Amino acid sequence: MSVSPVVERPVMFQTWRDLTFLHWRYPAPVVQSMLPPGLTVETHDGAAWIGLVPFVMAGVRAPFVPAVPWLSRFPETNVRTYVRGPDGRSGIWFFSLDAARLAPVVVARLTYALPYHWSQMDVRIDGPRHTYRSRRHQHSDRRCDATVQVGRPIPEPSALETFLTARFRLYTVWRGGLVAADAQHGPWPLRTGELENLDQNLLEAGGLPTPSGDPLVHTSAGVLVRVSGWRRVTNDS
Repeated sequence: MSVSPVVERPVMFQTWRDLTFLHWRYPAPVVQSMLPPGLTVETHDGAAWIGLVPFVMAGVRAPFVPAVPWLSRFPETNVRTYVRGPDGRSGIWFFSLDAARLAPVVVARLTYALPYHWSQMDVRIDGPRHTYRSRRHQHSDRRCDATVQVGRPIPEPSALETFLTARFRLYTVWRGGLVAADAQHGPWPLRTGELENLDQNLLEAGGLPTPSGDPLVHTSAGVLVRVSGWRRVTNDS
């Protein structure tokens, strides 16, 4: 079972709120072919998994700096898979991240080398109904519209639910080399979810085949997060 690392010197504080996790099975060789050298796709029950995760980013700030209300809160949606690095550590590889604030998009691209896109986005919380809307500014046909009903609490996540959500490291490629950052947070307060509507092509925009079948759906009120800086990844780091 994955355990959150302790990030003693965070470079960023964040709160991830009102999340929906949508996951589909994919053939592992298909996903592996899209990963950079050094990363190996992780599987569960013989399949790779692709996640589409819309949520609200809140309380974004650097150490010793207060959060600026307009800049520190905005919707975000990511497309991701689950990998193992050359150091044997499990983590996340992002195919894309959409965010509704231009400044964080630019900063994340420059400092974290993550594939962020500036998008027009909206998240509406109406009791147990969560509605997410997203359109990229440069490519308005690239979208994610979803409506989800939040369900019952999951007090003890299954092995698959833990595999899909207990992830505390992210990988990217920076200046030709693989780097990683850690995210410290508590256990997800997971709930079930019922998908009422989904109209998306962000997976396809990221180069993935169109998913087949209905996704697994989970929701969460969110967690507080401490994010570390990048470090180079080697076979023993």
